[in-house]
Amino acid sequence: MKFKRTPADKIFDGLNGLIMLVIFVVMVYPFLYVINFSLSTLSQATGSLLLLPKGVNLDAYTTLLGSGTILHAFFISAARSLITPVLSLAVSGMAAYALASPNLVFGKFFKTYFVLVMYLSAGIIPSYVFIKLYGLMNNFLVYVLPGLCSAFNLILIRTYIESIPRSLQEAVYMDGGNDLQAYWKVIFPCCKPVNASILLFGILNNWNAFIDTQLYCSMETKLYTMQYVLFNTLASQTNIEALKSGILKAPNSQTLKMAITVITILPVMCVYPFLQKDFASGIMLGSVKA
Repeated sequence: MKFKRTPADKIFDGLNGLIMLVIFVVMVYPFLYVINFSLSTLSQATGSLLLLPKGVNLDAYTTLLGSGTILHAFFISAARSLITPVLSLAVSGMAAYALASPNLVFGKFFKTYFVLVMYLSAGIIPSYVFIKLYGLMNNFLVYVLPGLCSAFNLILIRTYIESIPRSLQEAVYMDGGNDLQAYWKVIFPCCKPVNASILLFGILNNWNAFIDTQLYCSMETKLYTMQYVLFNTLASQTNIEALKSGILKAPNSQTLKMAITVITILPVMCVYPFLQKDFASGIMLGSVKA
């Protein structure tokens, strides 16, 4: 059945489109401005509304990419953003599978325990003491081991698993399989949407993290991440001058700040669209019941 659109409907749609356009511009333009500023000549870019670069100048990127600090920090960030989420998904997934089992001994206790853990935290000082006690200071493993199991991820996966028919697991048992085979060969492939969501969360959280570097690895420059280098660069003029040292035609400090910001956010902008497809469905289906 077709409904005749009234003038009020057309006005309503027009206002909705205008509001969405304003929201789009407000969200996108800051990124566009940073990118254009980093590619522009400072004298032409300052005080301008940058829709396109003015006087294309790649000196800032040449300086940053020619610095071993930036490339090494990029490698550290990429390594922790891939290793930690993948291992965390494996550990949290297997724990969630056990927690979703109706035959788990003290299952109700463990479910309550993990919910409390998700809301309650020991704080920074106990965490620091724990990390130092186990010799993880100035060690790459400090980026991996503390994040192996997340109570939030565990509950999300457990809720999703509980929505999968139990008969699929029982079929594996009837064929002589065990719990390990039931999870990895049947349940894990069925959890693709929630797994994609957790991987996206993990990649973003690990890429954007810098507090753990500041707390545990500030004395080891080889373990600096991109976010920590960005933080230091934006906060300290000394680091900017160090990046510019040895360059015949050094770019302006403001251009360097914009360029390092672009280098930091670009990988996230490239990865996000590939995981976005399953992101919404994974979160919704994995959070229907607690």
